[in-house]
Amino acid sequence: MDGAVGEKGQIVIPKQARDLFGIKPGDTLLLLGDGRRGIAIPPREAFADLFGASSEGRAGEPR
Repeated sequence: MDGAVGEKGQIVIPKQARDLFGIKPGDTLLLLGDGRRGIAIPPREAFADLFGASSEGRAGEPR
């Protein structure tokens, strides 16, 4: 699957990938980048427990 970057810098995730991973409009995704290995885009919730934050942000911190 290929994605695309639009003129405004928005990343377009193919419908097949959105359906496969349950990505819905308004979902928050993390962009993890490595200069040699590229970019990974996991759902924010995948790291909430690891970093002690909920999908709404850390306590007292606006989203």
